[in-house]
This record gives sequence, C-alpha cells and structure tokens, in this order.
Amino acid sequence: MNAAHTFQIALSGLVSNKMRSTLTVLGVVIGVAAVIALLSIGRGTQAAITSRINSLGTNLLFVTPGATSQGGVRTTAGSASTLTMEDAQALLQAPDVAAVAPQVQAAAQVVAGRQNTRTQVLGVTPEYEFVRNYPIDQGSFITAAQVTSHAKVVVLGSTVAQTLFGLTDPIGQLVKVNGLQYKVIGVLQSKGGTGFGSQDDQMLAPITTVQDRLTAQRTTTGAHSVQTINVQVTTSQATNAAIQEITQILEVRHKITTTDDFTITSQQDTIAALNQSTGVFVIFLGAIAGISLLVGGIGIMNIMLVSVTERTREIGIRKSIGAKRGDIMLQFLMESALLSLTGGGIGILFGWGISRIISGINFGGQTITALISPDILILAVSVSAGIGIIFGLYPAYRAARLNPIDALRRE
Repeated sequence: MNAAHTFQIALSGLVSNKMRSTLTVLGVVIGVAAVIALLSIGRGTQAAITSRINSLGTNLLFVTPGATSQGGVRTTAGSASTLTMEDAQALLQAPDVAAVAPQVQAAAQVVAGRQNTRTQVLGVTPEYEFVRNYPIDQGSFITAAQVTSHAKVVVLGSTVAQTLFGLTDPIGQLVKVNGLQYKVIGVLQSKGGTGFGSQDDQMLAPITTVQDRLTAQRTTTGAHSVQTINVQVTTSQATNAAIQEITQILEVRHKITTTDDFTITSQQDTIAALNQSTGVFVIFLGAIAGISLLVGGIGIMNIMLVSVTERTREIGIRKSIGAKRGDIMLQFLMESALLSLTGGGIGILFGWGISRIISGINFGGQTITALISPDILILAVSVSAGIGIIFGLYPAYRAARLNPIDALRRE
C-alpha cells in the first residue's frame, strides 16, 4: 500500500469525526499561537533595550566611582566619591579618547505654575549633547559659559515639558526646582524608554549648578565629585586600548595601584549583560508557552487512543486483506501529524495576528514591542510537528500490534 493511499485513509478518518478533530486541532492552535506571541514579545523587548542603549551614543565607555568600605563591609559599586571634573579633563590626554562628558544627578521637585512633577536632574557639560546623543528639539543646549557662570538654566526632557507646559511653548519660561527659579532654554527630542526607565522623564542643567544646589557629594579632599564620566572612544576597535589608557591616567592621578576606586564599563558590556538577562526572560516565556503545546500533544494522544479503540474492527479488516503493521502504524501517525500540522499552520496565523495587535500597546507607561523572526516560526512549526509524531507513536503502535482475528471479533 503506497503512502498516498494511506494518506487518503488517514484524512478520511479525521474528516469522519469533524468535531473531535477540530477540538484537538484547537489545542495545538492555542499552543503554537502562545509560543509565537510570547517569544515575539521577548525578542521585541531585547531589540528595544539594545536600541535604547545604542541611542545613548556610540563607542561609549562609562567611568564610575568604586565602592567604599564601612566597618569592614564593602558597599555597592558607585558609592565612593573619587572622580572629579579634573579627572574628566585629564582623560582627554588619552590618544584613543575623542570626547568626555562628566555628569552628576539628583532627584528634584519641579514646579511650573500649577503643574509639578518629580524627576531626575542631570548636571552636564556642553559635550554631553553629542557624546550621549541628546539632540535638541526646541531652543538650545547648555553652553560652556553657562557652566562657568553656574547659570540657573535647564533643558527639559519631552515628557517633563509636556507635563509642565502641555501645548504651551516652554522656551523662556521659568520653573522652580526645589524652590529655586530656573529658566528653560531648551527641550530635548523624544527618545522613549523601556522597563529600565524613560530617557524623556528628566531634565538637564549645568553641572556646576547641580553640584552647588542639588547635590553635596565631595571627594575626601573637599572637591566636587562627579558620578559618571562618559567617554567617547575614537573607534569601536580602540575600546580596549582606551580602557587601558584611562586606567593608567586615573591610577597616576589617584596615586593607586589597583582600580578599586573606579570602574570602567563599555557600552558593549552593558548590551551583552542585558541581552543575557533578557535571554533568560525569553526562554522562560517560551517554556511557559511550551506547556500549552504539551497539553495539545496530550490531547492528540488521547484522541488517537480513542480512535484506535473505536476503529478496532476496521483495523482487523484492513489487516485481513493484506495491510501490514507498517501500513497501520503509518496511517495513525499520519492522522496525528495532520492534526498537529493543521493546528501549527493556523496557530502561526493567530500568533502573528496577536503579536501585531499587542505590539505598540502602552502598558504601565511602557510600549510593548513584538518582533517576529523566522526562527520563531520555524521553531513553533517544528515543535508542533514533532509533538504530533511523538504523541501519535504510542496509539499507532497499539493499532499496529492488534491481532486481526481478535480485532474482527470486536463488536
């Protein structure tokens, strides 16, 4: 008996029980759709995080203070106050450093008229605009003269500008930051955000102004400290060389032989660490969705066992007229494979549709991003086909092992 004839028999067996076959297919549809939807959300989250980090700038290194020790207990990294504006300027001596942009930050209550919000205030220098890729949408960025004069001016993130001023032009308006008046000189272009925070919900001021009025962190010598020195490397290939150069400069300036009082992190290190974390998240989502497919596979096995029991006499007749064990086994394997592949095909369409609907929805202040890649579709179909074959093996084996004489005696 050829495969084409066996396929026709398998198809007619499924069609003869339309409702039962439809319900079994539905279980696979739900499983495949869940796998595609959840994995696409996970992949979209990964891509969004990587995009946000890349939007911070290119070829970046982040120099941060080390940790302090209190009573023999080491605190978290960044808790020390060891970096200064002079350290940042000294790093420009490194051959592979293109630019530096030191920064400090503090939380503040910002009020404009009857509107107010609590946001993060970054103290920056003019270089911050291009080192960290913060283009201006309206007005102007902070200038060197404003840093030198400790000017009370601010550049608002788009979210802060919208919250405080709505449709009103904020340029030239006055805002109160922790009770002191500042003049709005610019608004940043919107950059969006992820679960790690929005880059639009912040405002920028001259670093000297923030050091004087919003933060009191100082080094052991009494100088104003900075919390991060953003370093732009000449090329991505020069990253390792730049790290060595920066390390040598700071060790000489701080008169140390170890790097305990500062840490250097590259942009690629940050992306790799986040991708590793989100990769675990994607696998977890896939595992949850895989449970749905497993349940669908159990449904296929259950229906096929019922089918074998109901069609015992049919199997006996086929064997008595010459059908071999392999023919019977192939027939029932084809039936289970047809159920799973049909469910997989429909599940792909549903999963794709769900992903398209979910993508772009704002949830908890963050936009959900779904990214469907070919490997997700291939994985879903392969797993659904595999489940159909694996969970159809035992029913097919039972059908093939039936004794034709005993089968013909069944009523």
